[in-house]
Order: sequence, then C-alpha cells, then structure tokens
Amino acid sequence: MILYPAIDLKDGQCVRVLHGDLSTATVFNADPGAQARQWADAGFHWIHVVDLNGAVKGEAINAQGVEAILSAVSVPVQLGGGIRSLADVERWIEAGVSRVILGTVAVKQPQVVIDAAREWPEQIAVSVDVRKGKVAVEGWTADSDLDAITVARRYEDAGVAALIVTDIDRDGTVMGFNVEAFGAMADAVAIPVIAAGGLASVDDIARLKARPGVPVAGAVLGRALYNGAIDPAEALRLAA
Repeated sequence: MILYPAIDLKDGQCVRVLHGDLSTATVFNADPGAQARQWADAGFHWIHVVDLNGAVKGEAINAQGVEAILSAVSVPVQLGGGIRSLADVERWIEAGVSRVILGTVAVKQPQVVIDAAREWPEQIAVSVDVRKGKVAVEGWTADSDLDAITVARRYEDAGVAALIVTDIDRDGTVMGFNVEAFGAMADAVAIPVIAAGGLASVDDIARLKARPGVPVAGAVLGRALYNGAIDPAEALRLAA
C-alpha cells in the first residue's frame, strides 16, 4: 500500500480544512516547498497535492505553490484541483507532475478523462468525492446525482492509473476511515483505489490492509499526520 501525505494549498499556504470548506482552514505551513521536503525526508514515496482555490474556481490559483513543491522534491507528485481541460493536463505534466487528478470533468465531461488517459498513459487519476452517497463537483461546492461506483465504472477500460475516493463526510474530521466503503469500491472496479477522508491513526491503515477482498492500493494522510497522531515511520512500516 502506498501512503500519500497531502498538501492542500489555499492562498499559497499548506492548510487542512473540514469537509472541504475553505472557511475552516487551519494553516500548518506557509512554505509548500518546505512542507514537501519534510514529507519526502520522512520517507514517503509520493506526495498528494490539491489546489483548493483552484478546485472551486476551475483554474490554477496556487500554481506558484505547486511549482515550489515540484522544485523542492524528487519524489513523484500527484496534483488535483481546477484541472478542467487537456491543455491544463499537458501544462502540469510538462511542469513535472507525475500524475494529474481529474474530478469535476470526470463527472461532467468524461471524454476529457478518456482522451487524457490515452494521451498520457498511467499519468491520469480520477477523483471520486462522495458526500451522502453522491459524487460532489466544483471543489465540493455542488453535488451531482451520480453515485461513486457509477462514475468509477465509466473509466474501467480507459487506462486510468488510480481512483482517489474521498469520503467528504469524514474529511478533516479524524474520525476514522470508512473501510467498508473504500473496500466496496476496490471490489467493484479494476482500477486501483486510493482511500481519503477521515484517517485518524495507523489503525486505519491496518484495517484497510486487513479487509478481505481486493486490496486498497493506497491511502491519503491528512490532518492526523499534521497534528502528530500518525508517526510517519510507523505508518510506512505498516503500509509496507
């Protein structure tokens, strides 16, 4: 299992928010590059970056912060938030992003995802952000009428590298993973699933690994990592 420490960018700073609500942001580091170095030095092999302002606006807002992260570390970076076109995808891949995450367009413009996955094999991920059973879009400010598995199955044969499944109802709460929901998605589709939203302790990682069925391929570490509830070395040892 691969662990992805999250760097969520708001107004150029590294923050954590509750349920995706930008008004609840807690700043943990004003220097995105330094934060990325901290996670890379701790032994993580990937970094998960989201432009929160960009996700709401539909365009890159924290590009400078993303570029600082890319300059600071050699580990691969996956990036989401406000990426809505093939031109956006191309820009970030050329800038050095290893995997581009598409969310809103995966619901509203599936062909963009299909075309991107064809153009950049294994470099496109789909973000499936779930609130009360339905997939949210536009930086979680709006809901669709689609459930998570319906959206995920659109991309079964598209060459998508991963599904990042976020439990919005638990995101930022540190109340524990909904292991059953993430496992159900892993069992339903052939695309590797990365779990996000609610991670509270290394016990969640252990429970994800121990569940029967198709293994969950990864987990995003957020507030519990920043507030010290998770020790990086212990988490990485468990995941391995």
